[in-house]
Amino acid sequence: MTLATPTLHTARLRLRPFTGADAEPLFALHSSTHAMRYWDSPPWTERARAGVFLARCRTMAEEGTGARVAIDRASDGAFVGWCGLTAFDPDHRSASLGYILDPAMWGHGYATEAAHAVLRWAFDTLDLNRVQAEADTRNAASARVLEKTGFVREGTLREDCVVNGEVSDSWVYGLIRRDWHPSATRVTAG
Repeated sequence: MTLATPTLHTARLRLRPFTGADAEPLFALHSSTHAMRYWDSPPWTERARAGVFLARCRTMAEEGTGARVAIDRASDGAFVGWCGLTAFDPDHRSASLGYILDPAMWGHGYATEAAHAVLRWAFDTLDLNRVQAEADTRNAASARVLEKTGFVREGTLREDCVVNGEVSDSWVYGLIRRDWHPSATRVTAG
């Protein structure tokens, strides 16, 4: 089952399938120690990792296990970051939400806006019942994004990640269809 990667539009953002031209901004984002400090893997040190990431995005979509979209600012086309669903399970109608933004784009509400758009697609088009997400317990900003989009903190995974020798805990969040309240933000596909 192929999972078609959508193009979604909000008032300020365009979420679209990745292209080969995204390799450089992806490398810049994922090689940033600041952007990756709460991520569950170390920053990239080799440019080839961007190509591997893009290939994995294509494979996920082809296998029907997920979809990741690049986030661009609508006003000038600037690369903001990416957002997506992984671990898509059509039988259980569930998936996991993930996102990462360029630090220069933090604090503008872009993560919340992009997450809303992807969640609307997840619940309305994919007919999901549950979306899960995780956030490092030190990442208060990501926790706020999840809570603003309706997620409920369900528990803590103790010492679930070790990155560059540093052990960290993660909060697990869940959003159930019956608790989903789409924002007033308009999202269009295509």
